[in-house]
Amino acid sequence: MSAGLVTMGRVDGPWGVKGWIKVRPFTETPEGLCRFGRWWLARDGEWKEYEVADAAARPNGVVAHLAGCDDREAAALLKGCDVAVPRTAMPATAENEFYWADLIGLRVVNAQGERLGEVVGLMATGANDVLRVRDDGKERLLPCIPQVVRQVDLAAGEMQVDWGLDW
Repeated sequence: MSAGLVTMGRVDGPWGVKGWIKVRPFTETPEGLCRFGRWWLARDGEWKEYEVADAAARPNGVVAHLAGCDDREAAALLKGCDVAVPRTAMPATAENEFYWADLIGLRVVNAQGERLGEVVGLMATGANDVLRVRDDGKERLLPCIPQVVRQVDLAAGEMQVDWGLDW
């Protein structure tokens, strides 16, 4: 992904006949994606900026009309594109609150100083989010809860956890 952009969803296909698209948001709520006036869309790493002429949250996602995308055929060409926004355009987080995108790539070490790997992704399970931590091809799933995630230091690129190396 282009530096500074955070993927927020994926285009599922056209919506209607006037160039609108359906987007599957990766945000906590569909409304989260609607607040941005500019989106960057890409397939295979080629990003292009679009002005969002209109967007609305729906129960199963977001529908949007992008400036210059005025018919169903143009909207169909965007199917499968990732939708991103600049990290700098996202609202500030509260203390001890982080965007998933900020956690990916952090080194994960436990209280004993043992390296568990690197955060490669997260999953929402309903009960709590789960960190996917990979090291040498082995993947661990750690609950992303305060009892496990003890400290996050974005500047140092490290997360300290209460988790055994052999768990």
